[in-house]
Amino acid sequence: MRLHRLEVEAFGPYPRREVVDFDALGADGLFLLHGDTGAGKTTLLDAVAYALFGRVPGARGQVKRLRCDLAPPDAPSEVVLELTVQGHRLRVARSPEYEVPKRRGEGTTTKKAKASLSWIDRPAQDQPAEGLTRIDEVSRTIQRLLGMSAEQFFQVVLLPQGEFARFLRAETTEREQLLERLFATQRFAGVERWFRDRRAARRQDLEVYRQSVRDCTARLAQAAQEEPPEDADPADWVATIRHRADQAVTEAEAAEATARSDREQVEQRLAERRERAERVRRVRAAHHNLTELAGQTAQRARWREELAAARRAVPVTGVAAEAERRAARLEQAVRAETDRVRDLVAMGADGAEAEVPRLRERAGRLREELGELSTLLGEAEQQRTDQTRLTELAATAAHAASQAEAITEKLAGFPERMRELRGLRDAAAEALVRVDGVRLRETELSELLTQANEVPALERAVRRAVDAEQRAVDRYQTARSELLDLRERRLNGMAAELAAGLRDGESCPVCGSVEHPAPAGPDGDLVGDAAEQEAAEAERIAGQGKEQAGGARQEAEAALDAALRRLEGQTAEELAERLTETKDELARLSKQGEGKARLEDLMAATEEESADLTTQRANAEREVASAQAERQALAGRVEERARRLEAARGEHADVAARRAHLVAVVEALDALAEARSARASAQQALDEQRAAVDTAVREAGFDTVEAARSAARADSAITELERRLSDAESAEAAARAVLAEPELSGVSPDEEVDLDAARESARQAQATAEAAVATLRAATERARTLERLAERFAEAEARLAPAEAEFAELDALTDVVNGRGQNARKMSLRSYVLAARLEEVAVAATVRLHTMSQGRYSFVHSDAAGSWGRRGGLGLDVLDDYSGAVRPAKTLSGGESFLASLALALGLADVVAAETGGALLDTLFVDEGFGTLDAETLDVVMDVLDELRAGGRVVGLVSHVEELRQRIPTRLRVRKARTGSTLELTA
Repeated sequence: MRLHRLEVEAFGPYPRREVVDFDALGADGLFLLHGDTGAGKTTLLDAVAYALFGRVPGARGQVKRLRCDLAPPDAPSEVVLELTVQGHRLRVARSPEYEVPKRRGEGTTTKKAKASLSWIDRPAQDQPAEGLTRIDEVSRTIQRLLGMSAEQFFQVVLLPQGEFARFLRAETTEREQLLERLFATQRFAGVERWFRDRRAARRQDLEVYRQSVRDCTARLAQAAQEEPPEDADPADWVATIRHRADQAVTEAEAAEATARSDREQVEQRLAERRERAERVRRVRAAHHNLTELAGQTAQRARWREELAAARRAVPVTGVAAEAERRAARLEQAVRAETDRVRDLVAMGADGAEAEVPRLRERAGRLREELGELSTLLGEAEQQRTDQTRLTELAATAAHAASQAEAITEKLAGFPERMRELRGLRDAAAEALVRVDGVRLRETELSELLTQANEVPALERAVRRAVDAEQRAVDRYQTARSELLDLRERRLNGMAAELAAGLRDGESCPVCGSVEHPAPAGPDGDLVGDAAEQEAAEAERIAGQGKEQAGGARQEAEAALDAALRRLEGQTAEELAERLTETKDELARLSKQGEGKARLEDLMAATEEESADLTTQRANAEREVASAQAERQALAGRVEERARRLEAARGEHADVAARRAHLVAVVEALDALAEARSARASAQQALDEQRAAVDTAVREAGFDTVEAARSAARADSAITELERRLSDAESAEAAARAVLAEPELSGVSPDEEVDLDAARESARQAQATAEAAVATLRAATERARTLERLAERFAEAEARLAPAEAEFAELDALTDVVNGRGQNARKMSLRSYVLAARLEEVAVAATVRLHTMSQGRYSFVHSDAAGSWGRRGGLGLDVLDDYSGAVRPAKTLSGGESFLASLALALGLADVVAAETGGALLDTLFVDEGFGTLDAETLDVVMDVLDELRAGGRVVGLVSHVEELRQRIPTRLRVRKARTGSTLELTA
C-alpha cells in the first residue's frame, strides 16, 4: 500500500481545504510532519484512517466530533485519499455526519455521512467500473484489499504515540487483548469454547446416564421392597432379588391350584342343594296359589255379572249424554236471542219482534245507506288533517321569521372575531419559528455555564499539577545529586575498594605485583556497587515521576486553556443570568407557540360556523314565504268541504258518528236474525235426541236411564275387571302345570333343604381361592417388574461405563486446552498461539532494538506462569548485555522505553503484515517520542529508519523536535493559525 495524495476540508483543526502530496514528500523515502503541540499533526493520520475505515484510532474515535468548529457554514467536511493497493490505484472520499445552520430560520440541520470509492486506473476483480457509493460496501472493499482490519492498520501503519510503551509495560491480560485484535485468534478462542461447550454437553449426557442408573436402582429397590446394600456389587444384588421373586411365584402357583380345586368341589355341592331347594319352593308356591284361588270363586262370579251389566249400559249412557248436551245448547240459544233483542231496543230501533226474513230485509236497506256515508268519511278525515295543517303552517311561519332575525344579529359580530383570531395565530406562528433558535441558545449557554463552573476546579487542578511537577523535579534533582555524590565517593574510594580485595601471593589487578607493601586504606565509608545501583534506580524512578508530572501539568493547562477560550471572558454569573433569561423566553415562546394549532382550528370552526349561519338564515326566509303561500291556498278548500259535511251528519256529531250508529244497528239486526234461527234449530235437535234415548233404554233391558247409568262403569274399571278375571284363570292354569312337571314328581312341599351351611363353605373356599390368586398375581407381577427393571439396569450400566471414560478424557483435554489441570504453564490454546506470535514479534523487534541500543538490549519472550497462578505465555522482558541480566521492561528509562517501543512496533508491523497476508505496506508513519532521545541515540534511530525505506518504502515521522528539521530536508510542516491549522509544504 502506498499513499499518493490527501485532501482535508473542515476536518479537525483545518477549516479550509488542505492538500498533502505524499508522492512529493516521499520522493526521498523519508519525510517529517513537524509543528507545535496541538497544531494538528496527528489529525493528518486520523484523516488517512478515516478515509480508509470511516473511523479514527484511539480515544479520539470515541468523541465522534470530526468537523472543524471554525469552518464556514457552507464548507463541506470531507477527506479525500488517493492510494495504490494490490496494484490498483483508487480514490476514496468520505464525509462524516455533522450539523450545519438552516438556510432559513434558526436551528441546525444534519448532514448525513457519505462515502465513495472510484477506480483511477482499473477496477479490482468483481467490482463495478463506476465505483462504489454505499458506506458499508466501501469499507468492506478497502478492508479486503488491505487484508487487515482497522485495529491492525492502526497498529502496523500508524504507529501511535504511547501505545507501544503501554504495551511494553502492560500486564498479561492487556497484552493478550491487543494481540488478539492484531492476529485474529478468535478461531482458537472458538476451539476453547467448543471444548468447554462439548464438555458441558457431555457432562449433561453423563449425568443423564448416572441418573438413569440411580432411577433403575431405586425402582428395583421399590419393587423388591428392600434397600440395596452399599458395599455389594449391584449386579449380584439384582440377581439375588430376581431369584427370590421366581421362588415366590412357584410357591404361589402351587397354593393357587390347591385352593381352586377345593373351591370347585364346594361350589358343586352348593349348586346341587340350590337346585333341590328351588324344586321344593316351586311345589310350595303352586299349592299355595291353588288354595287362594279356591277361596275367590264367589268373588269372581260377582266380577262377571258387574262386567256384563257395564257393557250393556255403554250405548244408553252415550245417547243420554248427547241429549243433555243438546238441551244445554237450546238454553244457550234462547239466552242469546233475548240478549240480541235487548241490544236492538237499546239502540232505539223498532221491529225487534219481526221474523228472520223481515230482519234481514231491513239490514239490507241500512247497508245501502252506509255505502253513501262511506264516501264522505274520507273527506271528513281530510278536513281534520287540513285544519291541523293550517295551525302548523301559522306556527312554522312565525318561528322561521324569529329565527332569521336572530341569525342576522349573530352574524354581525363574526368579522371582528376573525380579525382577532388571525392576529393571535400569526403571533403563535412567529413564536414557533423562534423556539428552535432559542432552544439552541439555551443548550449552548448550559454547556458554557457547566464549563464556567468547572473553571475553578480546572485552575485548582493546574495549581496542583504545577506543585506536583515542582515536587517531582525537586525529588529528581535530589536523587540525581545523591547519585552523583555516590559515584564521586565511589571513585574516590576505588583504591581502597581494590585494596580490600588483595590477598598475599595473588596478583594485584592494577599493577600485577604479588606483593602489596602499602595497600590504600578507606577514607570514610566505602560506597559499593549495590548502593550505586540503588541510587541509579531511585534516580530513574524520580525521572519517570518528573516526566509523568510534566505530562499531567500539560494536560491540566490544556484543559483550562480550552475552557477559557470557549468562555471568551464570560463569567459564570453572566452566563447564569443569560441562561435564566433564555429559559424564560423559551418557556414564553413555547407556551405561545403551543396555541397555534388550536387557534387555526378555532378560525376554521368560526368560518365554518359563519357559513352555516348564512345558509340557515336563507333557509328560514324561504320557509316563511313557503308557509304563508300554502296556508292561503289550503284555507279555501277547508271552508267549502265544511258545508258538505254539515249537511251529511244529520242529528249526529259528525259523519263518522252517524255511520257508526248505522253500522251498529245493522250488526244488531244480523245478530238477532242469527240467534232466532239458531234457537229453532236447537229445539228441533233436542226433540229428535230424546226419542233416541227412549229406544236405547228399551233395547238394553233397563227400566230407566238412571238404572243404566248406575250399571255403567268407566273404561278403566271395565279393564280392571277383565284383568282380574284373566289373572285368576292364568294363575290357576300355571299352578296346575307346575305340579304336573315330571321333575317335581315325588317332591313334598314340607321338605327342608339346608342352604346356609353350603353357602358358608362356598364363601370360605372362594375367599381362599381369591387370596391365592391375588398372591400369585402379585408375585408374578413383581417377578415381571424385576425382570424388566433388571434389563433396564443392565442397559443403563452398559451406557454409563463408556460415557464416563469418554468424559474423563474430554474433561482432562478441555482443562489442558483452557490452561488448567495438567497444563503446568497455565497456558490456554489461544495464549499458546499468541505466545508463539509474540515470540516472533520479539525476534523481529530484537533485530532493530539491538541496533538502536548499540548492542545493549534484546527482547526476551517468557512463557512462564505468572504469580498467584496467573496464566503465562505472554511475558516480555529485555536482556541487558552490559550486566547479562534479564530485566523487566518497566525498568527502562524514558529514552530506552521509546527505543524499545519503536522496535516493538516495527517488529509487530512486520509480523502482522506477514500474518494477515495483506498488501505490501509501502507507507509507514511513526508518531512522536523522539524528544526523549539524546543526539547520539537519535542518530542510531535515524539509521534504522533509513533501513526501513529500503526497497521503496516511505516513512513519515510525526514530531515537534526541532533537531529533526535539520536531519530531514524535505518535510511537511503543520502551522497553528488563529483560525485553525494550516499546512506548509517545503523542500
